[in-house]
Amino acid sequence: MHIAVGSGNPVKRDAVAAAHDAATVEAIGVESGVSEQPVGIAETIEGAKTRAANALDATDADIGIGLEGGVARLPDTDGLWLIMWAAATDGETWGRGSGPSLRLPDSIAARVDAGEELGPVMDDVLGEEGVAESQGAAGALTGGVTDRTEALRTATAGALGPFLTAHY
Repeated sequence: MHIAVGSGNPVKRDAVAAAHDAATVEAIGVESGVSEQPVGIAETIEGAKTRAANALDATDADIGIGLEGGVARLPDTDGLWLIMWAAATDGETWGRGSGPSLRLPDSIAARVDAGEELGPVMDDVLGEEGVAESQGAAGALTGGVTDRTEALRTATAGALGPFLTAHY
């Protein structure tokens, strides 16, 4: 199986490869069609779907996968949350899956609420560059118990469900 992931970020490519180790995974930078910092579940899913469709259209892959991180206020809970969604398509069938949701510390949430993108905020808070291309906020906020690759792998696994099992 040939899978195109709609991003040049090596973390996203690695997440897809880990979710389906028998596949050939091609990373291709494509537009998400949403803001740099998606806000809300709907915009985050829309970005993942657009990336999946664009990756499929730009390649000869069997499946296109889009991965999108966003922030959202979730029902019945306080704070701003990091959310991750994946979408997969072969041009007809669609699958979607989410990764873990992590509550952002109030100091980080305030900066994101003020219009900053989470990735650069995490770089600033951690005094590092390229956090989004390594452990991500997921790694930093869990003390390394998980990281961005694993969180996105989980989302990808859910999105691939309709292509890997007859239960759908």
